[in-house]
Amino acid sequence: MKSLRTLPLLLLGLCGALPSMAQVSVNACGPLRGSHYGPYDYRSDHQKQSSADPMPHADKRALVEDAHFTPRVENLIGAQSGGMVGPPGADLSYTLRAFPNNHRALVSVIRYGEKFKTETPPGLQYPVECYFERAIRFAPDDVIVRIIYSTFLTKKSRPQEAVKQLQVSSGLAGDNPFTHFNIGLAYFDLKEYDLALRSAHRALALGFERTDLQDKLKSVGQWQDPQAAEPAASAASAAPAKSAETAASATSQDKP
Repeated sequence: MKSLRTLPLLLLGLCGALPSMAQVSVNACGPLRGSHYGPYDYRSDHQKQSSADPMPHADKRALVEDAHFTPRVENLIGAQSGGMVGPPGADLSYTLRAFPNNHRALVSVIRYGEKFKTETPPGLQYPVECYFERAIRFAPDDVIVRIIYSTFLTKKSRPQEAVKQLQVSSGLAGDNPFTHFNIGLAYFDLKEYDLALRSAHRALALGFERTDLQDKLKSVGQWQDPQAAEPAASAASAAPAKSAETAASATSQDKP
């Protein structure tokens, strides 16, 4: 199983610009439940086991991925099912119907749209962005989905939406230092350097030792050590209070 620690490697392949399109909707992206297998949560620690469905999570994953999300499909070489004839769109669609928040498959879907330079490449049941709408609808607390989606939105020249996804991610990240590190990298790509710095400081405070994000911020002159940043932040927060006090004093002097 690929972990959150592989996320930067997964995102390296998300290059090039995608054409803009209108935001997708629930109606356009279809119901999550149907006659197909699943849907199941991609994250093993979020598996909801029941007596009516005793199959272990790992077996469910293997059942789908061995038949539909093989390296051949993940790398967009071609189909796996149907005699391995044609493009991999149908296999990607099946994989993301069974596991809507399959992180690796979501990355592959983005690359698939880029490969064909369209939001509706061959064999996909829904437009590319629909798979993010479906993943978030199914697992709104999945931080990795939102980080990957933010990269998608960034390249589609929708930075405000990308920032919103990262802000939600920050709130969901808890005390996971690697998650804060990845969020900081995404902020850096958006040139939101203050937010990237905040994420870097958070990761550092939680014991994260890699310096990739710190080095990136240094390269554009935006790095500050946490001790130096704290007084600056305190001064910035104190300035509005000082102005308020001055205004209040002036107002009281004007009163008869």
